[in-house]
Amino acid sequence: MKLQAHLQNSKPARAGVALIMVLILVGVSILILAGVMYRSSTVATLNERNNAFTANGNAAEAAVEKVYARLAYDFQSWGVAAVSNYMVAGMYATNIPTSAESPFWSNFQFSDPSTGTIGRTYVGYAYSWTGPLPSAYQNLNTANAPVYRIVSNVVNTNGGAGVAGVVGTAQEDVLLALVPLSTWAIFYNGLLEFTQCATMSVNGAVMANGSIYVGTTASLTFNSGVSASGWLGAPANDGQSAYSTWNTTFNATPNYVTNVPSVNVAISTGVTNAHALIDIPPSGESPTSALGSARLYNQAQMVLIVTNDLSGSGNPTVQLTIQNSVNGAVPGNDPAPTILYYTNASPALLSSNLPFLTLTNTFKDQREQKTALVTQLDMGKYATWAATNGNVQGKLPSTAGFYPTIMYVADRRNVTATQLPVVRLSNAAQLPANNGYGFSVATQNPLYTWGNYNTQTASSAANASASTTNTANTVPAALMSDALTILSSKWSDSASLTAYNNGNSIFSAADDTINAAIVTGTMPSTDTTATGNSGGVHNLPRLLENWTGDNIYLNTSILRLWNSNLATNQFRNPQGFSPAPVNPYYNPPTRHYAYDQNFLNPAKVPPGIPTALVPIRFAWCVPPPGVTNFVVTHN
Repeated sequence: MKLQAHLQNSKPARAGVALIMVLILVGVSILILAGVMYRSSTVATLNERNNAFTANGNAAEAAVEKVYARLAYDFQSWGVAAVSNYMVAGMYATNIPTSAESPFWSNFQFSDPSTGTIGRTYVGYAYSWTGPLPSAYQNLNTANAPVYRIVSNVVNTNGGAGVAGVVGTAQEDVLLALVPLSTWAIFYNGLLEFTQCATMSVNGAVMANGSIYVGTTASLTFNSGVSASGWLGAPANDGQSAYSTWNTTFNATPNYVTNVPSVNVAISTGVTNAHALIDIPPSGESPTSALGSARLYNQAQMVLIVTNDLSGSGNPTVQLTIQNSVNGAVPGNDPAPTILYYTNASPALLSSNLPFLTLTNTFKDQREQKTALVTQLDMGKYATWAATNGNVQGKLPSTAGFYPTIMYVADRRNVTATQLPVVRLSNAAQLPANNGYGFSVATQNPLYTWGNYNTQTASSAANASASTTNTANTVPAALMSDALTILSSKWSDSASLTAYNNGNSIFSAADDTINAAIVTGTMPSTDTTATGNSGGVHNLPRLLENWTGDNIYLNTSILRLWNSNLATNQFRNPQGFSPAPVNPYYNPPTRHYAYDQNFLNPAKVPPGIPTALVPIRFAWCVPPPGVTNFVVTHN
């Protein structure tokens, strides 16, 4: 009975315990439910904010890319100066995506992180870069190229309270690379033809703003990158034979790249012919304009112009302008140049005043089928004269570090239909060193070299760098002209006027060496016939002698930038090739071609070498909001 009473008395206690347990479980369930709901709400908010961050970041990237596109266009159209001017005017900062372009952009608010100003993107100069370019531009270098930084901050104006304060950011550094064209071993602004070349090994980068033809029965080897904005193949471009296979070896990786963007060598909007680089500027053009500052006429410290007789004496008129850079502008903007002017430039007068200049030579150019009227410069005499002449040293005092590193020459004498005004460089084995800066010659005329060029220095033995690929005893040098012809030391003006009369007699040449970058033009292929062929890259330096058994050593960078304007006869196959011309005008030598590795050193780029305008995305990152000085290593 007592036990039963006990059990009866414990029922309420047990019920209380159960109730408590139920309440605890309900409470725990409520807490779990609240936690789940809170977590779901938090995850939803995080997802919303993450989506907003991604969208805002994409919008910021779009803003940065819009500025990059405009900046790159201006750079390639007008150059660095235009970009700088537009920066001052604030044209890039306001170049943001707009709802007029797409209603989508009305959801975003763009701001300059440096000031917080709405409707703007930060664009500012960051630093300059000298050295190698990113790996995509293997073996290419630049010097003193500006780097601009573009930074955008973006928020979504159409989001809820959950995305308030979510800022998307993007930062891009843009390198406006001024790449000397001599960084390429071979650069063609147009079709590049190796067709029928002899055995050739190219040890530097190759680029064509066009297609590349490689068909040859000889061995053609590329040891560095090959790029073309067109295609690479072996068609029957010379009208003589079709090349179904390539006897070509590519030792770089990748082998070659086609359909790449053209490398812009334009110098001003509306200037489609880069020949303007070597032309005399028209009256009224500012030397500091984009085109004016690119002209070699304005970059030169020495400008020599030969015109017709103005004195009545029968002798030509010569003007030599000595000019210097003032406040960083090109020498052509010198407000007070020294001008030496001779209206009766007789041989006796030139011997006393400009002893390096001769204006009485003539010879026959059988390719052009014309008699050359020659402005001839003796480089040895010029070097001595420039270093000691009072007018030169008064304007360009070497003691103050000023040197005439570029000479511009133009023979503008009137000629008959059978004459051709040309410039010729003789006695040029040793060039003016100019404290290591080197010496370049530019002319709008056809240019001829006579004998070895740039093969020794004052401290080296005579012709120490001749008949070899060793360029240790040279100075940075370039030959920039309408067309280039190499004459050996055995060339004879008088013989050239008579040697072709019987149609089968051309005189013998001798071994020759050219140590200089070649910037010139050609007559491009016009059709698939033999008479419409350009002659190929191996015939870009023209020849006029019998080189059978002789050698030409070219330590150079071959830059074909324009069509020849004055030396306009098409290439003709020399004697020994079929079909032979009526008057054979040369037999080919053994060509020894080598890219001068000195040109990869920015300090040894020849004076006056044109630059390619290459905008490069140099570095990319996602910086913190409101920051414009976030440093990231370039790509």
